[in-house]
Amino acid sequence: MCPTLPRSSLALLISCAASVQASDGIELGQVLIQEQEQSELQDARERLNQVPGASNLIDMQRVEQGRVASNQDVLAYQPGVFAQSAGNDGIKLSIRGSGINRAPGSHGSGVYTMFDGLPLTGPGGTPYELFEPLWLSRAEVLRGANGFDRGALALGGAIDYITHTGHDAAPLQVRYELGSRGYAKRQISSGQVLGDLDYYVALTDSEYDGYQEHSSGSSKGIAANVGYRFSPSLETRFYLRYRETENDLAGRLTKEQIKHHPRDANPAYLARDDSRPQPGSTWVGNKTTFYLDDDSRLEAGLVYHDYPMDLREGPMRLKVAYTDVSGTLNYFRRDTLFGHESKTTVGWRTTKHLPNSGASQFARKDDITGARTRDFSYQGSDTVIHVGNELELVPDLWLTSGLAMIYTRRESDVSFPANGGKVSQHDWDYAPRLGLRYDINPQLQVYGNLSRSVEPPHPWSLIWSSPSATQPIEMQNQTATTLELGARGESSIGRWDLAWYYSDVRHELLAVETVQGLPAKEFNASPTVHQGVEAGLDSLLWERGGVGKLSLRQAYTFSDFHYRDDDVFGDNRLPGIPMHYYQAELRFDLPSGFYAGLNTQMASKVQVDYANSYPADAYALLGATLGYNAPKQDWQTWIDLRNLTNKRYAATVTPGYNDNGKDVAHSTPGEGFGVYAGVSYSFR
Repeated sequence: MCPTLPRSSLALLISCAASVQASDGIELGQVLIQEQEQSELQDARERLNQVPGASNLIDMQRVEQGRVASNQDVLAYQPGVFAQSAGNDGIKLSIRGSGINRAPGSHGSGVYTMFDGLPLTGPGGTPYELFEPLWLSRAEVLRGANGFDRGALALGGAIDYITHTGHDAAPLQVRYELGSRGYAKRQISSGQVLGDLDYYVALTDSEYDGYQEHSSGSSKGIAANVGYRFSPSLETRFYLRYRETENDLAGRLTKEQIKHHPRDANPAYLARDDSRPQPGSTWVGNKTTFYLDDDSRLEAGLVYHDYPMDLREGPMRLKVAYTDVSGTLNYFRRDTLFGHESKTTVGWRTTKHLPNSGASQFARKDDITGARTRDFSYQGSDTVIHVGNELELVPDLWLTSGLAMIYTRRESDVSFPANGGKVSQHDWDYAPRLGLRYDINPQLQVYGNLSRSVEPPHPWSLIWSSPSATQPIEMQNQTATTLELGARGESSIGRWDLAWYYSDVRHELLAVETVQGLPAKEFNASPTVHQGVEAGLDSLLWERGGVGKLSLRQAYTFSDFHYRDDDVFGDNRLPGIPMHYYQAELRFDLPSGFYAGLNTQMASKVQVDYANSYPADAYALLGATLGYNAPKQDWQTWIDLRNLTNKRYAATVTPGYNDNGKDVAHSTPGEGFGVYAGVSYSFR
């Protein structure tokens, strides 16, 4: 007996398929799960195409046809996105110059990150511990100010990582990856639709020895969600993520070391036995949707996020206890205004540190904790209210307008030693948005927008950036006014998108490593400019029935970030990100399910200090994949070859202030030649 008809007939078929016992019923279930995945991807693509700005849609089915070790693998081949691993779970992520010189790992900045539309990013930034890519069905990237309707006001925009549910997961799936330098990853997952209830649960663990000496690590975690449809007008879903990680830290190297001894660790990191064991992060959330009528709905969300850290890097040991609570409320409505179609979004979100957010700092020798040197705490909250509207002025021409207000609170307090100090900042700021998009025909769209972004400093920056160990400093919000023009479409050359942007940035939050082995300090900069071009193209080069098809996907990002008449550095380029970044994959698919591909990654040289006195070298990498997807989509296997020429290069750079032309250890070496293989099987 099938359940009561839900909103989607496809969802009804999936529910009914669970009760079919014949062998052809099992095949029907496989087909319906695939159709559900494609339907959700298509819906997501249509939503993103309604934004008058650049975006990326990432299908994890494609990503999982190779090694999926970190978030770097998820964000590969995406125009406008720079994502490089630092040799562990932490990556250096930058979109349009966001956080370009922050050290990889720990707490990212400049991009507002969500899980399933609910906040992960808080006043303290974006911790990376909960990023397990195998838990995802897709990811949506809204570059720059285009995350406005998600409540994202950061320079880099927003990324929403969407978890599998019972609607797009197999009743039982196992996956195993293994490869060079002790890499191994295992996952078992299950998801089903049981009438009006569906669930998904996954257990994942991994370990690796690392490319550099003293860079091994491990992780284990669980993700789960359960949804229930009370009626056609009310549904809810609960989410859980828990994950533990442990990473040894090898430190950064000079260009000369990377050229001749890239697998060495920084000697200072070895002497101190630097590492980052994290006791475990917990993220629990709920999202409830009320369908008020056919043209309006209300979504309410609540999140609890606890993420303690134990940082053993440098001569100090830092123990941190973060806990955030977030609330969201979004109202969506479709109307007719003056005879024209109108879509309105009203949203509110707030994220607040709970009182136990604090830290203790100890001096240490080797890995032994010595005398306590400082106790401090940081409190913060971000509250955003945003109103946006899309109005069809004439057929296929849409005007997008919006205004957001943000209230930020930042407090840092040194309670030990006794002569400690305290800073408290409370600020209101605003972010208007105006955009146009025109669908010239179903295969061609042009757009443009003028927007403002606002990014407050992290509360901990007020302490770590202070020249005094006991007196925090005040810092200003980073703001930027951005003009963006672009187009996207499909033609004989394939599916393509092209965007140009220019950002006038004030009080940019720039980090600089002033003392090696100590956390980078962050300061407000003089005016800077961020401008660039982002281009993506997916092309079908050749196809013949019964033989196969040849396809090519490409992503190119041009990034020009520089000072504007700085008193010290003039118009110098901002260090940390290559000006030219290109990725491509040429792939041949056979009807039987076999596929083979060649890929490349190219990056221009990167300045390693603000004085532009010394660069990291440009590089070009080659890779290859070979795999098989069974026709019934129940199992797959693959071999992934990385860095075929064993190129030695700097994957990430953590800038210094002025190295005076010397080769200073600011760079993390990229992974050398590696061989990885994997297999997954779905019991449907």
